[in-house]
Amino acid sequence: MESKGNISRFIEEHFRHFNAAALVDAAKAYIEQLEKGNRMMVTLAGAMSTAELGRSLAEMIRQDKVHIISCTGANLEEDLMNLVAHSHYKRVPGYRDLTPQQEWDLLEKGLNRVTDTCIPEEEAFRRLQKHIFEIWKAADEKGERYLPHEFMYKMIRSGVLEQYYEIDPKNSWLLAAAEKNLPIVVPGWEDSTMGNIFASYCIKGELSPQTMKSGIEYMTWLADWYTEQTQQHGIGFFQVGGGIAGDFPICVVPMLYQDLERTDTPFWSYFCQISDSTTSYGSYSGAVPNEKITWGKLDIHTPKFIIESDATIVAPLMFAYILGN
Repeated sequence: MESKGNISRFIEEHFRHFNAAALVDAAKAYIEQLEKGNRMMVTLAGAMSTAELGRSLAEMIRQDKVHIISCTGANLEEDLMNLVAHSHYKRVPGYRDLTPQQEWDLLEKGLNRVTDTCIPEEEAFRRLQKHIFEIWKAADEKGERYLPHEFMYKMIRSGVLEQYYEIDPKNSWLLAAAEKNLPIVVPGWEDSTMGNIFASYCIKGELSPQTMKSGIEYMTWLADWYTEQTQQHGIGFFQVGGGIAGDFPICVVPMLYQDLERTDTPFWSYFCQISDSTTSYGSYSGAVPNEKITWGKLDIHTPKFIIESDATIVAPLMFAYILGN
């Protein structure tokens, strides 16, 4: 970085030990990957979109510091929900003290709680539902098939959501991704709210399951993408949280190497995970990076970092440092 902003200077001055030092080391290694011309995958687990990570991630996308995203179906849809219904969200700072009756009261008000934030069902889910259904139905009637994120891109690009925008569009990472036509992988999309809604239309006979491409098709697409990209660049892996958003795409390397016997497949060129999951018996989310060597995902020499902290704190700080803010 040629010049550093106040946040970057603060981080360098005060983040010197333990998880703070790991944050700096990982951010510097991320920058080194970009300077080498390598590409970076960011994976989003948990409720990072509801945590408004788009405020920092969108700029990372615009500045070409993220080249592909893997996310849960929840993160895919919740970025748009925040975009169109932000003023209807309700914060519950004292969420730890809620009784079961108070939780039930939130349900009856159509407020679905994610830690300290309630997503308004009517304004968020239903506002998107009528528009996405029209796009699903049009594809269904034409016999066309698309991946989950491609349907979201179609809805964004149609302009039908602009009437509802309640935040500055520059803070939506999915809008930034759509503008770049950024590749996205959404494993396990079916367990999201929109996945459930799509399934309900299939049960009612209004849509065919074939209209929505599957996770296997995401994996085969990712295999082709990884193979093509690594002809010229290394691919780094920046994992926010654990779960399927990270586990699914990282497996593309051992699949190519072991199952397809493409033994010239390069390992991931960088690995960093932000997680507060304790390393434990059988816990993937809490697995240390070295364990991934045994699975053929990372090389002995791959730069490896794990930052054991809250991703809602760490990721924006890392992105700010990488952006030179």
